Amino acid sequence: MTARTTVVMLPGLLCDDEVWQAQRAALADAHCVVPDYGTLASITTMATRVLAELPGQQLCVAGHSMGGRVALEMARLAPERIAKLALLDTGLTPRPEDATGLAEQRQRLELLAVARAQGMGAMAQRWVRGMVHPDQIDTPVFKAIVAMVERKTPDIYQAQIQALLERPDARPVLSRLRCPTLLLCGRQDNWSPLSRHEQMHAMVPGSELVVVEDSGHMTTMEQPAAVNAALRRWIDA
Repeated sequence: MTARTTVVMLPGLLCDDEVWQAQRAALADAHCVVPDYGTLASITTMATRVLAELPGQQLCVAGHSMGGRVALEMARLAPERIAKLALLDTGLTPRPEDATGLAEQRQRLELLAVARAQGMGAMAQRWVRGMVHPDQIDTPVFKAIVAMVERKTPDIYQAQIQALLERPDARPVLSRLRCPTLLLCGRQDNWSPLSRHEQMHAMVPGSELVVVEDSGHMTTMEQPAAVNAALRRWIDA
């Protein structure tokens, strides 16, 4: 890796630069950028903004959760600019047009209602419990994730929910990838399960699949050393 390498670290739903704090420290010899989506309400506009903020550069792009979907959309919009891609605890299919999709919409809107009525902290206490390994509940890591969510507003939450409910089908993008690609998932990620990442791995010849043990969805904060090691190999390869 050269000193000029730019690594874009895309946060997921309701996350900010803290979700990548350990990884930015581990890759301090790179130029690490963590974008802020503001109140953008679509995956495409998020990807477009990130590309516009870093014009003309070749990018190593790592996306966690919703950020992985933004990374894939960047690869669709400007494949020539993506030097390497890392997809962490994420997905690629659109919301199903059946009972499963309706249930997802209902669940997300119920949590938004809690956020508006009781505050982001109350919503986070409920939501984060399903995002982490059971051993992390009420630990300092759990509290840091809750605090991160509390820094967002219900309006930002609503915008990002809309983006996820209307998420594009990224399967064609993934199948066309030709850049070095890392797929990483927590063993106990119940939101973006390992089986999904195994399917994604099969779609990208030559990709690397890393399973992070004893971790739920928030791998970058739950098991930072394992994620750091995987990203270092990805960057240096």
